[in-house]
Amino acid sequence: TRRSSDLAELIARARPTAVNLAWGVERALAKLGEGPDAVLAEALALLDEDERLNETASKHAAEVVLDACPRRPLRLLSHCNAGRLATVGWGSALGVVWHLHERGLVEEVLVDETRPLFQGARLTAWELAQANVPYRVQPDSAAAAAMARGLVDCVLVGADRIAANGDVANKIGTYGLAIAAHHHRVPFVVVAPSSTVDEHIADGTGIAIEERDAGELTHFAGVPITPPDASVFNPAFDVTPHDLVTAVVTEHGVFRGAGRSPGRLRSP
Repeated sequence: TRRSSDLAELIARARPTAVNLAWGVERALAKLGEGPDAVLAEALALLDEDERLNETASKHAAEVVLDACPRRPLRLLSHCNAGRLATVGWGSALGVVWHLHERGLVEEVLVDETRPLFQGARLTAWELAQANVPYRVQPDSAAAAAMARGLVDCVLVGADRIAANGDVANKIGTYGLAIAAHHHRVPFVVVAPSSTVDEHIADGTGIAIEERDAGELTHFAGVPITPPDASVFNPAFDVTPHDLVTAVVTEHGVFRGAGRSPGRLRSP
């Protein structure tokens, strides 16, 4: 119906940076003519597929990490949440931790708190605790210092959109992590399902970046923390150029975008 299509369009545009949401809505809408049961069946199929593909992608990524990092057990660093709570039932970047933890190969995970909404402190830390994986929460601004002190063997992050050349849009702060990792020769691995790859966008400059409400920065727990007339720059995401990324891994293996060299893996 017209109203259903309008509502679907509203949902699809809710997160302009993330490509998966619009992709999923389009798949569900394709079943609209067959009735609500068909739409629901397609949505449930998407859930099953997402979990399966993320588990496969993270399994591939675990091998990439082991190839790039000679030290055992591993000290890993995460940003935002790319686990069961962000996906369906397994996770993308955090799924790598599950695979490695099952093999006794994780010493600890340093969890960026992920300002301003604290997805790392609130969500990732909870998932790691539930799985009995050792972890420590740190301020986002401590990540570079942790690398300098030799506390990080590999950075693992997810992605909201990947351009055709391998540029990666992810939670704000990811770009800074990649710069720090590059400087300290720490592998930086991105894990996401192939539905996150947007072949229609040549590079990261074409990715729309969502900006969020100023109140997320001007207030904390409802209490003002800035001058009342403070201006705010609050992007929800940033774009990491592909030449700062050790590997982008999907369920198909290491993604080879346009302009990406097959020999991108570097040793720490």
